[in-house]
Amino acid sequence: MRLKQPGTLLALLLLATLVVLPLLYVCMTSILPQGKLDLFAPIRTVTAKNLTGVFTNSLMLGVYVVALCTAFALPLAWIMAKSPLGKHRWLDVVLLIPFMTPPYIGSMGWILFMQPRGYLEQLWPGGVWLSTRFFSLTGMVAIMALHLFPFLYLILRGAIEQVGGNKEEAAAVHGAGFFHAARRVLLPLIFASYAMGALLIFVKTLAEFGTPATFGRRIGYFVLTTEIQKSISSWPIDFGKATSLASLLLLACLVLWYIQSVIVRRHSYNLVGGKGSRGKLYLLHGWQQAVAWLYVGVLLLVAIGVPYFSIVSASLMKLRGNGLAWSNMTLQHYGKLLAWGSPSMEALLNSFGLALFAASIAAAVGTWLALVIGRSKRIPQRITDMLSILPNNVPDIIMVVGLIMVWNSTWMPIKLYNTYGMVVLTYVIFFLPYTVQYVKARNGQLDDSLRHAGQVFGGRPVYIFRRVVLPLLVPGVLAGWMMTFTISFRELVASMLVLPPSMRTSATYIFAQFEQGQISLGMAMAVVSVGLTTLMLLLLTLTTTNRKWNRS
Repeated sequence: MRLKQPGTLLALLLLATLVVLPLLYVCMTSILPQGKLDLFAPIRTVTAKNLTGVFTNSLMLGVYVVALCTAFALPLAWIMAKSPLGKHRWLDVVLLIPFMTPPYIGSMGWILFMQPRGYLEQLWPGGVWLSTRFFSLTGMVAIMALHLFPFLYLILRGAIEQVGGNKEEAAAVHGAGFFHAARRVLLPLIFASYAMGALLIFVKTLAEFGTPATFGRRIGYFVLTTEIQKSISSWPIDFGKATSLASLLLLACLVLWYIQSVIVRRHSYNLVGGKGSRGKLYLLHGWQQAVAWLYVGVLLLVAIGVPYFSIVSASLMKLRGNGLAWSNMTLQHYGKLLAWGSPSMEALLNSFGLALFAASIAAAVGTWLALVIGRSKRIPQRITDMLSILPNNVPDIIMVVGLIMVWNSTWMPIKLYNTYGMVVLTYVIFFLPYTVQYVKARNGQLDDSLRHAGQVFGGRPVYIFRRVVLPLLVPGVLAGWMMTFTISFRELVASMLVLPPSMRTSATYIFAQFEQGQISLGMAMAVVSVGLTTLMLLLLTLTTTNRKWNRS
């Protein structure tokens, strides 16, 4: 115990410096204009600069995206949980592809497909009316909902599967029809899970930067994240405006998290007990099964098929003006992209190096934090646990603003701003929660008898950790490493704001090429980036599948 207390204190100090201090800096800067305390200064700043419309835009966008995600995810969750289609487990893997695709890449794919004389008009000339109406708030909501609905789907499917068939059968015995039983039995029992998923999607929509930066700017729909980015990256720099917007965005997210906790606490039900329960499957016949498959197929087509068709097609075109034709297809963009010493290759290598360093550091620090947290029996451990997942619950752009202000301060002895190290540090802070949660979950499954057995046979603590505990934690460490590497490789927000002026990554290269009209090169980089990270995940998964730590 004497060893754990200094470790917990050191962990709290580290997290306070890296996570809490930047957030406090943002809040204090926004309410201390000109050195005087003014709690309503952020509101006055937003009002004075005519930014109330931007705040309203963000809130309304969140409401619309949640509504459309619900329309996509709820029927899909019921189909996969309550019908024979659920036996096709490969669909769960495929349905994760939209969520794993970077939002800015998916948005670019939709723009290419729906723009005037885009791929939709080339494939179906009669679709002009659809493409002209797509570039509106409706199209923006659709793009974001198609990216986020898998998250809500997984939550709802798990909740529906926990509702035993006996409850629905009891409703049927008392004369309730299908829709009445769904309204009075199923929906109330899954409401807490739905509220949690819906509010998480609302927060993710408020925090989203990629789609508003690509599609939103095109239709003139500006939100908080794009305004914050504009304030700290375009001349004249306005940190007062940025911190005011960031503090209001942070306040909105914290209020939503509180509402979520209240709803979950009041509407949670114990659905799994020692007695157990069996699920109920509804057999689909004829047209019912056809409708279910059609729904799943159309959803996969619009969520995956359309954006990836556009991305791959654009990366292979010689000339955009010649449109979709076999004679207009070439691999020369990939050759130019991967040419050694080219700007694109340097951007790719920068992404690889930054992601590799960040993933390795986050894996090491996250494993240590997970071991310090343990089973969170003491209050300091619980606080450490809460702070370790805080970056996952705060919009990325708020954390970036705070990190810039802290590490660019005159009192900071280490000048990391505008350096390679600043980018790595930002990635580590962003994605540290993944390793902490994966390793903590794995560590919680280890019985204390394993450590006691090592002590009985004379093993010292370091030896027991190295030969008993660590091998059993390796799958969790690798899972955290893979997630951090994959997301860091494609990270856009932090890369745009903290990269030194002369450095580019794959994400900023794609964004810059799209803005400058070099679509083919940008989409080729998108294909290579997604392909490389997917290949890395597959290779690491195959390598670790048959290792000895998976044989326990």
